[in-house]
Amino acid sequence: MKVQVTFIDFILKEWLLIASGAGFALTTFYTKHLPVYSVNEIEVLFILFVLFVAVNGLQKSGLILRAAQKIEKGRAIALKLVLATFFLSMLVTNDIALIVIVPLTLSLNINRKDILIILEALAANSGSALTPIGNPQNLYIYWFYGVQPGAFIKTIAPFSLLFLGLLIVFSILVKIRNDLHEDQVQKINKKAYFYGVLLIVILLTVLRVFPVSTGIVVILFALAFDRKALRIDYALLLSFFFFFGIADNLKTLLSSEISHSGHIFLFSALSSQVMSNVPATLLFAKFTSNWQALLWGSNAGGFGSLFGSLANLIAYKLYVTHEGTNDVAKFTARFIVIGYLALFISMGLYFLLYGPSALS
Repeated sequence: MKVQVTFIDFILKEWLLIASGAGFALTTFYTKHLPVYSVNEIEVLFILFVLFVAVNGLQKSGLILRAAQKIEKGRAIALKLVLATFFLSMLVTNDIALIVIVPLTLSLNINRKDILIILEALAANSGSALTPIGNPQNLYIYWFYGVQPGAFIKTIAPFSLLFLGLLIVFSILVKIRNDLHEDQVQKINKKAYFYGVLLIVILLTVLRVFPVSTGIVVILFALAFDRKALRIDYALLLSFFFFFGIADNLKTLLSSEISHSGHIFLFSALSSQVMSNVPATLLFAKFTSNWQALLWGSNAGGFGSLFGSLANLIAYKLYVTHEGTNDVAKFTARFIVIGYLALFISMGLYFLLYGPSALS
């Protein structure tokens, strides 16, 4: 009986890995060729790996818990976390913002963590949309079309600012109960300071200040001084590997069917729901000169399904695999429903701003 319960629990916690693995196998079989992984995708997997190690090291060293204790003693906890995610994602991408903020949120002694994680995912997707370096698809559009920074921000600002306003309102409305009972102040291991420096190094690597290979210092430090930090969620990394393969297979299938994309906003937003917004951007950029519609569509497409953006997958997986997490099915349903509500709001705003021209 215990084995059966454990197996069911594994299915509930790791359904993403199972589904992505099955999707990888099926699409590879259908296209009759193995997916091709770009250098950029391999770099993304490597950066995610070293980021997970650094953040795990910070968590085990006590620094994240100490930061959590300071936050939970103050007011407007939800608002502070959501705003931090929104503005941090503009500078270090939505994925990294969530890798930092979600573990911090999960360390808090408060209720409603599930709602907070969902709001943080929305904040990461909408905040990162405002800058060319906020997420990979923005950077691609910025360089591919040679867009001026001012024009870029002006085009997508209504999208980001609307959700900033909505997130502020909902963050204030969320009733957070602090369950802190005068716990002892968390002691910080000296390794925390090394991991803090390593995290800064990784962030500078993401910003292209250092080469990607610089991330190897994180692995070397963990191997030499803290091997427990290497106990990260490898299932999530493997899911990303499968997911990139599925996206490449879908690009192979769709590119042969598309000769012209007139409804670029809808196509990019809706296709993101199954292949993620980054591959959707790479695909549809071949068929349109309307970078404004593609920019809106790819960022709106980050909302909705768990596959809309890698940020969604990161936030979701960090929550459901955290010890003490319960009612995964309920959280999954909430995540998807609220995500699609955000997607429909994005669509409504786009058609409101652009009117009939939105369909050309």
